[in-house]
Amino acid sequence: MRKYNLSNITGVLFKNSVAAEQDNNGSNKQDSHVGQEDENTDRGNWSSKREYMLSMIGYAVGLGNVWRFPYLAYKHGGGAFLIPYTIMLAVAGLPLFFMESSFGQFCSQGPINVWKAVPILQGVGITMMLVSTFVAIYYNVIIAYSIYYLFASFQYPLPWSAKDCNSTALNVTENQTCQNGSTAGQSPSEKYWDEVALQRTSSMNETGPVVWHLALCLLLAWILVGAALFKGIKSSGKVVYFTATFPYVVLFILLIRGVTLEGAKDGIEFYIGSKSNLTKLADSEVWKDAATQIFFSLSVAWGGLMALSSYNKFYNNSYQDSIIVCITNCGTSVFAGFAIFSILGHMAHVYQRPVSEVADAGFGLAFIAYPDALSKLPISPLWSILFFVMLITLGLDSQFAGIEVIATCLQDAYPKLLKSKRGIVTTAVCTVLFLLGLPCVTGAGIYWVNLIDTFCAGWILLVAGLLEVLGLSILYGGNRFIKDIEMMIGSKSALFWLWWRACWFLITPVVLSIILVWSLYTFTSPTYGSVVYPDWGISLGWCMTAFCLIWIPILAVWKVYKASGGPWQRIKAACSPTEDWGPYLECHRGERYGTRGATDPNVISNKFTTRL
Repeated sequence: MRKYNLSNITGVLFKNSVAAEQDNNGSNKQDSHVGQEDENTDRGNWSSKREYMLSMIGYAVGLGNVWRFPYLAYKHGGGAFLIPYTIMLAVAGLPLFFMESSFGQFCSQGPINVWKAVPILQGVGITMMLVSTFVAIYYNVIIAYSIYYLFASFQYPLPWSAKDCNSTALNVTENQTCQNGSTAGQSPSEKYWDEVALQRTSSMNETGPVVWHLALCLLLAWILVGAALFKGIKSSGKVVYFTATFPYVVLFILLIRGVTLEGAKDGIEFYIGSKSNLTKLADSEVWKDAATQIFFSLSVAWGGLMALSSYNKFYNNSYQDSIIVCITNCGTSVFAGFAIFSILGHMAHVYQRPVSEVADAGFGLAFIAYPDALSKLPISPLWSILFFVMLITLGLDSQFAGIEVIATCLQDAYPKLLKSKRGIVTTAVCTVLFLLGLPCVTGAGIYWVNLIDTFCAGWILLVAGLLEVLGLSILYGGNRFIKDIEMMIGSKSALFWLWWRACWFLITPVVLSIILVWSLYTFTSPTYGSVVYPDWGISLGWCMTAFCLIWIPILAVWKVYKASGGPWQRIKAACSPTEDWGPYLECHRGERYGTRGATDPNVISNKFTTRL
């Protein structure tokens, strides 16, 4: 049996796959993921700029825009929250988004191979891929929840609208009518969520059986993802015409319906109206939550921005794209808040309770509070169907990018083997992740979802983002990176780059460092409602965190060890770009990078110009 050591693995991951592929380009027939008009005949390009933009918007605009931002705005002073939110967009979100999308586009490589620019940080790419893998496991479970609720919405009255929810029938088409009043202080919608949809056990120690209606919905979710990505960006680029635009249609419909309801004004006032509290700006937690929301909402440091932008044509204007996507993302968050809180205001009016008592975030908003509010409307199944189709589409196009990260990394690592097997790669990835997700659809499944979300989608990304901006601005060289960008978008004035230099060299690293330290300092063990996690569950969570981060020091030490010379020369070599770093196609390399694989010292020396 063939054995693989660390040298084998890293050699495969970071070998000069580009030159080998280009040498064999003429002998291979055109693959399904490559179009006739693509300039990159090895990896393929987006069929149109429109498909790329919709994919980027769909990736950035996710569930958090609907179920987290409106709640944070309400919690932190309403309209006043937009001030720190906008500032954090300018100093942290947009600089990182522009950096990542330009980084991937410049070299046409995924989040692992882009670090040929700074080999000592190639472990950051592996961390990004692993985080995307863990997140993809539970993110599709959330989509499965939405699919289940969608099926359950095809009945009248809605099953969570009655007074009791003791039914545990698995057939979602049956009328699971709840009777006899709520108990234990739970609302009917909350009882339906716990007892019917999740069939939740009392703790993580009690796994319970697989909840088969959720398992089938999870299978359907993975079939949808696999079908959309079967031909890579060529097929997903067509699907996003629907998945990226339909949520806006639903939000607009819900907003129009919401503002016509009695009590809607109270909900909007609480969200972002005259009750905005400017004194909240003196609270440091407001600024921390604004920065965190921006960072995670834009999906930076996940690897998806690099993966998607790597399929752009070389001269695409990444700066313009970044501005459009970031503004669209933040505008969607604000817009979604009006649609959410107008209907929550009506719900508060019906229950004769303050809006603050019905407002919620996360699962509580998506599967308890909002469905409860929709059940009070005339033609409630229609509004429920629209809402859960919106959640499904919001989740799917974010999931597309997550799987694209994994597939792109695999294809970049094994170009000869996997180049013409994109459909097989996608199917294999989806199958494995479906099986890994089955524990998340048991009676204890919601505890697993919350555990992975806490330990894999939190401050790990802050570490990756901080190392990314420090690596490119200091080790690779911020000025050098700017020249790389100008090779794609054209020369810009020094005044144009003044703000980006200030962010990349100072402001963004400082902001990320503060958020990271604060997140670690204020970290508390996760809970689900009043349920406390067992010690072994917390330990497992830290093991997942360690597994994602351990590759950063391992690869850094390995790169230094494999270099030649004394200690300082080894470190210097590990921090310098590899010889095949640069634009993927020879026609774009120009004088700055020369011909790939050239032995002329004068050509090679162009690759190691002064960094700062």
